[in-house]
Amino acid sequence: MKKNLVIIALLLCSFHSFFAFAEDGYDLWLRYKTIENKTLLNTYKQAVSNIIVEGNSPVINAAKEELQRGLEGLLGKKISFASTPAYTGNVIIGTASSPKLKGLNIRNKLIEAGEEGFIIIKTTVQNKPCIVITANSEKGVLYGCFSFLQLLQTNKNIQSLEIVSSPLMKLRILNHWDNLNRTVERGYAGFSLWKWHLLPSYIDPRYKDYARANASVGINGVVLTNVNASATVLTPMYLEKVAALANVFRPYGIKVYLTARFSAPIEIGGLTTADPLDENVKRWWKNKVSEIYKFIPDFGGFLVKANSEGQPGPQDYNRSHADGANMLADALAPHNGIVMWRAFVYSHEAPDDRFKQAYNEFEPLDGKFRENVMVQVKNGPIDFQPREPFHPLFGAMPKTPLMMEFQLTQEYLGFSTHLVYEAPLFKEVLNADTYAKGKGSYVSKVIDGSLNNHSLSGMAGVANIGDDRNWCGHPFAQANWFAFGRLAWNHHLTENEIADEWIRMTFSNNEKFISPVKQFMLQSRETLVNYMTPLGLHHIMGYNHHYGPAPWYNEAPRADWNPVYFHKADTIGIGFDRTAKGSNALAQYKPEVQSIFENIKTCPEEFLLWFHHVPWQYRLSSGNTFWNELCYKYNEGVTNVRKMEKTWNGLTAYVDKERFNHVKTYLHIQEQEAVWWKNACLLYFQTFSRLPVPNDIEKPDHTLEYYKALEFPFAP
Repeated sequence: MKKNLVIIALLLCSFHSFFAFAEDGYDLWLRYKTIENKTLLNTYKQAVSNIIVEGNSPVINAAKEELQRGLEGLLGKKISFASTPAYTGNVIIGTASSPKLKGLNIRNKLIEAGEEGFIIIKTTVQNKPCIVITANSEKGVLYGCFSFLQLLQTNKNIQSLEIVSSPLMKLRILNHWDNLNRTVERGYAGFSLWKWHLLPSYIDPRYKDYARANASVGINGVVLTNVNASATVLTPMYLEKVAALANVFRPYGIKVYLTARFSAPIEIGGLTTADPLDENVKRWWKNKVSEIYKFIPDFGGFLVKANSEGQPGPQDYNRSHADGANMLADALAPHNGIVMWRAFVYSHEAPDDRFKQAYNEFEPLDGKFRENVMVQVKNGPIDFQPREPFHPLFGAMPKTPLMMEFQLTQEYLGFSTHLVYEAPLFKEVLNADTYAKGKGSYVSKVIDGSLNNHSLSGMAGVANIGDDRNWCGHPFAQANWFAFGRLAWNHHLTENEIADEWIRMTFSNNEKFISPVKQFMLQSRETLVNYMTPLGLHHIMGYNHHYGPAPWYNEAPRADWNPVYFHKADTIGIGFDRTAKGSNALAQYKPEVQSIFENIKTCPEEFLLWFHHVPWQYRLSSGNTFWNELCYKYNEGVTNVRKMEKTWNGLTAYVDKERFNHVKTYLHIQEQEAVWWKNACLLYFQTFSRLPVPNDIEKPDHTLEYYKALEFPFAP
């Protein structure tokens, strides 16, 4: 009997150990697992054995807590805190004005660090060797602590440190498309994090972990609610709930913002109009903003979607977007709040090429917005497609600060079951040259304010976060949250550098794992483009839910919600002519950009169908006809997903079982869906080209009618 009890006890211990150490992705890139390289581990232990914290505030305490959590995990030992430097192993954190650090000769570095930046240096304090993490502000110290931990997580040399880092964007904001009923528009990772029905009384511990993750990559703002806004969030009952979240986020340097429904004065204010020039409406918003700041003293401001896709806005009263934005800006200005006014607009009547509509509405308003208004522009002119040319507004509004809007949630990139590392997409847009002030006028310089000397600058990302245990649905989707934050802080980082950081922090420092994983991550976006929308195809996904291919769909209530509107396939060719002979959308770009895109011979082939109706027999640089190249691109996409599968399946020795199996399963789904995309699209477009699919390409296993008949009534 005793023997049986011992066996049961051992089994229970094993069971407990498995679940204690099993990984499910919850820790994101803040895993803080003990460093495996013993030599490096001993070096780190000697360097950071004695921690001194200067200051005692919520932000400094958050930095101290993170440093303790991180170091104890990475070094596998308890960390002691001291008040004076020891002979070795000192780390001192605090602002540059704190007593022990005031004497450091770092004035020039502090100027370089600015308001939110930080300094990490190896120096001496009171004649003792020290690593100092300091900044002009407490928030900078917090960012510096996260950065220092990242150095250890990625096994960097810390023997000689002289780091000065400051953010290139002032506003680095996640936009949550979360509804008050906890559904998430374009959300593929569960329900909303915000448990509105339990706030403010119950504070879910995830809120703090969410704030930690954001602060670790420098994100400093969160829009809590959907751009298709509900005015209810502006009522006192909900403002109290918002204030509770703001209290959690504040020690991590994060401000909360809300979406403002333009018709709120009618819906919750009892007015008969929301006309932005009406004095009663102005007064209502002024009072509402003052009320918000009583609940949340550091409230950031409003994000607004107006007169787009049926949403209310100033044009309902024959007013301009500037009239609407300025009315809200005037209410926010006394409190140092800002308005982020989205440029994603297109007429409900769809009178013109949708590509052109945002430019047509906003370019004439350049210089007419208040100084605390930013116009938030999507990266491309249509709608977060797998590949888009940069939005022409980025080169057209020099008097107005423009804010980038990227989409982290994979609305058009396979939801949360496809592995797509989005940093190459982000970089492609950021590095695009607008020629607004001649060569070198990159989109990144427009949005960081440097091109036109704007003090307001920023980047927004539509969040891919839900209440799934691993936050983002797909373990690799976490990389897009991480990459967004890193690029918003420093857009000069490469997609390769960011992938390397994320892999090391999230999985392993083993080069046998890093090298193959990084390779397929860097290729994954192009792989998806190839099996979904190669050579400039766009917006050919299923209607409304955007799941799966539906290039044949033509039953939407308006023309530009139909895929056939965008690809315009016929027996001659395929593609949307946006040259002067077509919609002339190219006229919205500077002449240098126009000249590249308008000539079919110089237009980059990845953008061909964005700007040209290309004959099926047109010869591309590969020597293939356009039809054959289209077939080969789709096939290449499928082939590369299969290579990703094979590579991942060979890495089981380097990653925990739970995450390995999760990714393995999703890659299998991705392979099946890549085949579906290839087969459905080629069968459909073949009805126009009337040409055979090359013999060396795998033939479809179903008919076109089969694919057309597929229905997905409950797709997210």
